[in-house]
Amino acid sequence: MTAKDVRHRVEELRKQINHHNYRYYVLDAPVIPDAEYDRLLRELQTLEQQHPELITPDSPTQRVGAEPLKKFGAVKHEVPMLSLANAFSEQEVLDFDRRVRERLETEEVEYSAEPKLDGLAVSLLYRDGVFAQGATRGDGVTGEDVTQNLRTIGAIPLRLYGAGYPALLEVRGEVYLSKAAFDELNAAARARDEKIFANPRNAAAGSLRQLDPKITARRPLAFFCYGVGAVERGRLPGEHGALLAQLRDWGLPVAHEQKVVRGVQGCLNYYRDMAVRRSRLEYDIDGVVYKVNRLDQQELLGFVSRAPRWAVAHKFPAQEEITEVLGIDVQVGRTGALTPVARLKPMFVGGVTVSNATLHNQDEIDRLDIRVGDSVIVRRAGDVIPKIVSVVRERRPYGAKPFHMPKHCPVCGADVVPVELEVMTRCSNELRCPAQSKGQILHFVSRRAMDIEGLGDKLVEQLVECKLVETPADLYTLTEEQLSGLERMGEKSAANVIAALEKSKTTALARFLYALGIREVGEATALALAQHFGDLDALMQADEVTLQQVPDVGPVVAAHIAAFFHQRHNREVIKRLRAAGITWPAVKIARRLPLAGKTFVLTGTLDTLMRDEAKEKLQALGAKVSGSVSSKTNYLVAGADPGSKFDQARELGVEILDETAMLKMLRT
Repeated sequence: MTAKDVRHRVEELRKQINHHNYRYYVLDAPVIPDAEYDRLLRELQTLEQQHPELITPDSPTQRVGAEPLKKFGAVKHEVPMLSLANAFSEQEVLDFDRRVRERLETEEVEYSAEPKLDGLAVSLLYRDGVFAQGATRGDGVTGEDVTQNLRTIGAIPLRLYGAGYPALLEVRGEVYLSKAAFDELNAAARARDEKIFANPRNAAAGSLRQLDPKITARRPLAFFCYGVGAVERGRLPGEHGALLAQLRDWGLPVAHEQKVVRGVQGCLNYYRDMAVRRSRLEYDIDGVVYKVNRLDQQELLGFVSRAPRWAVAHKFPAQEEITEVLGIDVQVGRTGALTPVARLKPMFVGGVTVSNATLHNQDEIDRLDIRVGDSVIVRRAGDVIPKIVSVVRERRPYGAKPFHMPKHCPVCGADVVPVELEVMTRCSNELRCPAQSKGQILHFVSRRAMDIEGLGDKLVEQLVECKLVETPADLYTLTEEQLSGLERMGEKSAANVIAALEKSKTTALARFLYALGIREVGEATALALAQHFGDLDALMQADEVTLQQVPDVGPVVAAHIAAFFHQRHNREVIKRLRAAGITWPAVKIARRLPLAGKTFVLTGTLDTLMRDEAKEKLQALGAKVSGSVSSKTNYLVAGADPGSKFDQARELGVEILDETAMLKMLRT
């Protein structure tokens, strides 16, 4: 064969193999036996071995072969991978549908109904149709780079099928193990006398997070996609159902059970049908998902907290088991909240062994009338969280006594105080209680707070256990000698931590306030407080009435802030932090800022700024940045491919700026 003939044959083989992958994984309708598929793949492998210059990253032969990784890199999702709100009853689904219809001002909504796979959420990035990067969901903002492992999954195309896809397409989906594959995996583990997996989800997650891709390749992982994230230079269908059909045409597997239904009754009928078919499916599901089908309506509905308003997961009834309460412990969390936890005689329920269950608070204990020694029924709520649902009173042992929450912190002995308008109690020793120290310090050093690199979970745990650090202020008294003497800490690592601590001393007032970990004070509230008072001393002296003059600060948040600064030990820690050299530039008071009172909405892809950067720059000048267009919007900043917000702004007469105009406004 001539060089030209070899190149042509290689291209033809890749085309045939990709076509058969599409028939097998997407259409579930193979037209050749496995032996013939293997023959084609072996021929391609032979030709590529003889002519390595013809090997390309998207070749079907390149699914395995990368060297083992030392660790996974981090990937920031350009569009956050949000979690879904859960519904556990038909009434909650009816309430979800009512809220959607009220916001959209319509009588009936069309939904895409899909099975909710019990797997691991991932993101796949395609550039010009070629698979470029894959990541886990992580915390929704940042995930782990598992590109090499995802390449080993046959169901994930290394090159999109067909044509017409965007220049950049981020596909969201679920990696999972079928029931049969899970049984085979455990059978093989038993034969080798190795540890078996508790359930398919754990097996899928463990398989995908192997540092050696060759191990992942030996695990029979599968994949279904359920949506998209970032999209550049290309258009997609305007309905979710049509979008999934388009993804299927491009070679990405989609659950065959997905369908478009009308209204909430269509959703509930789908749920009942899937509940009946659940045991016969090839894969595990823990419920179904309903999504508003029209994408422009999704954008109009927007998001609340970290979940979309336009989707909900309707969970199947949980599995239940009976066990015994061996004891009731009281744990103290990062915020000082005291939480009673039932220690249970271990039992296997919902695919895992459960030995603890939270009792939440005294009211829940009284409602259940739960006592040590009781026999209780435990349910894995939503197949995830163990929950005690009832006590078997007939089995109660003689002399079992009611349980009461302690009046003093079980860790530090400080007074326990009730939380106004809530049913929980808290340790009053906020910045000195050892139980709170680790969580407080991890929050203090986190990226969005003081952003101190090198102070991870393990190191902070050592610092607290060795009593080198009790409060955030103690961090700034650490020496290189103290740090280098700790486990897994050398001189260079110790020097890097000290340098990071020194660098963190120059910060912003809003960051400092957020880092203090005041209850209910997130980043937005911290910024509002900083811009309203302009000075820490003024804020610390403010009473609840004064605090409620800050935008979006109500009575509950004002009470938390005032109580925090009223505590003497909190004031002492703040004094020590400032004495250590923590400073920030003077803050312009919001009512004097040039964009105070103005509301902006960002849409589309900006050329020079990420959306978070643009948002921060606008907020720094006093603007409010909203996620949806309304009659109160003053400006819409539109980048490339702006979507439906652009049309809404034009209809409402909102002034539309491009990125250049926004940057000019920021400068002047």
